[in-house]
Amino acid sequence: MKNTIFVFILIITSGLLQTTQAQFESLKKKTEDTIKKEIEKQPEAKDEQQNDNKTQTNNEKQDSQNQTGNNKTDETQTGDDVQFKSSTQYDFVPGENVIFFDDFSQDAIGDFPALWTANSAGEINTINIAQGNWFNLNSTDGNYFYLNDINFPKNFIIEFDIVPKKTGGRIAVGLLLYGESKRKEMDNNPNPGNGGIMISIEKQNWNTWGYKEGEKEKITGSSKVNPVVAEKVNHVIIWFQGRRVRIYHQEAKVLDIPTNIYDGVKLSRLCFRLSRGASCGSYISNLRITDASPDMRSKLITEGKLVSYGIYFDVNKDVVKSESYGTLKEIAKVLTDNPDIKIKIVGYTDSDGDDKYNLDLSKRRAAAVKNVLVSEFGIDASRIETDGKGETEPVAKNDSVINKALNRRVEFIKI
Repeated sequence: MKNTIFVFILIITSGLLQTTQAQFESLKKKTEDTIKKEIEKQPEAKDEQQNDNKTQTNNEKQDSQNQTGNNKTDETQTGDDVQFKSSTQYDFVPGENVIFFDDFSQDAIGDFPALWTANSAGEINTINIAQGNWFNLNSTDGNYFYLNDINFPKNFIIEFDIVPKKTGGRIAVGLLLYGESKRKEMDNNPNPGNGGIMISIEKQNWNTWGYKEGEKEKITGSSKVNPVVAEKVNHVIIWFQGRRVRIYHQEAKVLDIPTNIYDGVKLSRLCFRLSRGASCGSYISNLRITDASPDMRSKLITEGKLVSYGIYFDVNKDVVKSESYGTLKEIAKVLTDNPDIKIKIVGYTDSDGDDKYNLDLSKRRAAAVKNVLVSEFGIDASRIETDGKGETEPVAKNDSVINKALNRRVEFIKI
C-alpha cells in the first residue's frame, strides 16, 4: 500500500515539471482517482471503512436474537443490562392463579400433543428461531381442541406465542372460546356451543365476533394495528374483562371492544381454528391463562406478600420485558402511596436445568426488577432488597408443565 502511494507521488512530481497548469489539474484528478481505486482494493482499508457498519449490523442481529429467544442457554444478561421499555398500553395485570399452561414440553417431537384433539393434521415440532416445542397446526383447514374444560372466570388473560407460516392464506389462526350446554369433545360447527367469541389473528388485521345461540347478529370488532408477522415469534395477549375484550401485540393495545361477548355467555372450551381457503397455518407455544388484577395494595400492605406472574422474561434471560409494565406500575403506585414501606423482591425458577444456574438467574432477575422500579418509576433504591431462591422453594411439584409455570414467579415481600 505504501509503495503504491509513493509511485503516484513520483508521478505527480513528474507532472509538475513537465506540464502546463491545465495539464497538471487533469493529471492530479487522474492520480487521485487511481489512488482511491487502489485503496478500495486493499482488504485492510475496506475493514477500516466498514467497521462501523459491521458493528451496527452485529448489534441489530443481537437485538433480533434477543427478541426471538434464539440464544444459547448459557448466554445471559445481567441486571445492569435492563432494557425495559415503558408503555401505557400494557395496562393489564395478571393475577396469582395460573388457570392453564401448555408449552408442549411433555410431548414428543413428531407426535400430536396428548392433551389436544383435532379433525385435521398437526404435530409437535422444533423451530430454528425460538426455543422449546411448538404445536404445528399443519393444515389450512381444521379445528384443534383442548380436550378438557377450562373454568374461565369473568376476568382473565390468555397469552401465547405464534409463528405464522409465510405461504397460504391471510389468516394465521383463529382463537375460539365458547361455552356448552351439552358436552361435545369436538364441535366443528361454525359457531360451536351455545355462545362464545372468535378472534381471527390475521397477517393484516385483527377481527373478532361474539355470538350467542338465538341471536341473529354477531358483535364484531376489527383493527389493523400491529398485525402478526409471518415467520417471526409474535406474543399475543388478550384480556377478557366481563364482556370487554382487549388485545395487545408489539408494545401496543391493538383492539379494545367494550361489549364483544354476549351477556350471559359462560366460556369453558378452547379451540384453534384454521379456515378453509383463508388460513396459512401457524406454530403455537407457551399458551398461558391467568386470572387478572389482584388487589396489590391489600396483598402487600395487609397480607405482606404478593406473588406475581406478570413479570416477563425471555428464556434464560434477566431482562424485564415491556409486557411487565402494568404489574410494575401498580407495585410502584403502592410504594409511592406508602413511603414508609420497604420490600424484598425474590425470584424463583422451576427445576429444569442446573441448580446453581437457576439460583443465579433468579437473583439476577430480582435485581433487574428492582432496577426498573428505581430507574423507570423513581422508587428509592434503599427501600428495596433483592434475593433469589432458584428452584429451592417450589409452590407445586415440578412434575407437569402447569406446575412448573406456577414455580416460575416473582414475589414481593413487605419487610
